Amino acid sequence: MGVFHIARIIVLALLVVFSLIVVGLSGHLISLTEEYYAFYFVFCALGIATAVLTIFTVPVMLVVDVVRRGAFTSMIIVELVWLSVLWVFWVATAAEAVSAGNISFPSGCVYEKYATVNGACREIQAVEAFSFLAFFVLLGYTIVLLVFTCIAASRGNSLWLKSVKDSTFLAPSPTAPPPPQPMGHYQGTPAGQYQVPVQQPQYTGVSGQHQYTGSPASSHPQQPYHPQTSAV
Repeated sequence: MGVFHIARIIVLALLVVFSLIVVGLSGHLISLTEEYYAFYFVFCALGIATAVLTIFTVPVMLVVDVVRRGAFTSMIIVELVWLSVLWVFWVATAAEAVSAGNISFPSGCVYEKYATVNGACREIQAVEAFSFLAFFVLLGYTIVLLVFTCIAASRGNSLWLKSVKDSTFLAPSPTAPPPPQPMGHYQGTPAGQYQVPVQQPQYTGVSGQHQYTGSPASSHPQQPYHPQTSAV
């Protein structure tokens, strides 16, 4: 199991936990506002819808990835698209919660004498916080997954239709040349070397002169030269 796959499980598990918290707080706020003021905040309905979508889809993605290999919901391209849709919903929920909190409680949660009102203010702030957390977790995960998938594609490893569990993002390209081997000593048989025989000349001295006895230019041997003296 790779590090990226473990990080994926942790991120999606945190997302489910945040969704459970948001759906509980949003449901309680809708109950309070309808009981006392006969209305509900828009961000509460949006938060419940977003959290329910997350709770019903993210665990399915995790379970299907475990029990079935190569499922459609486990493809990286499908995961990127769906998680991007979810983080758009989460950031919209957080923005609506911030807007509602600023309008209803411009001074913050300072109503200590009214426990119910102050509790509603705290719950709005909690929905803001967990919606932003879900947004940042999803945004960070999708960006990292997209970057690593693009890096793998640039190396010739197309992972768009594979699952994160079966992907090796930093694997070398299958078409890359092998790394150079270190230079070693050549152990083969050296080629034969042809040596031209060189005949060394030999000299013998006769009567104070030298005679060349190497290979003659002609087939007749050279006679030694004897100077003759003339008769007087």
